[in-house]
Amino acid sequence: MCLAIPSKIIKIEDSRATVDVYGAQRDISLLVLQDDVKIGDYVIVHAGFAIQKLQEDVANETLGYFNEYLRLTAAEEEGFTGQPAKKARKRVKKAK
Repeated sequence: MCLAIPSKIIKIEDSRATVDVYGAQRDISLLVLQDDVKIGDYVIVHAGFAIQKLQEDVANETLGYFNEYLRLTAAEEEGFTGQPAKKARKRVKKAK
């Protein structure tokens, strides 16, 4: 199974871009994307290629679902151990 997290474009050079997802940055190709994009746009990335441009409201809604998933996962991890799950709390804090 593959989950596509909206990736925000933070830099564009020719047919390449740098995207950011929860603070993790990576370089991707824009070669197969049919839409024009600019810095600040959101895209879906697969195998290093932007394959779809997303409207900002759709990207934010999707990221909201991921944030909720991370929050629930953190709570679940904490429940299993009986102690604060430091890594899980960091993910939730970063996701907000």
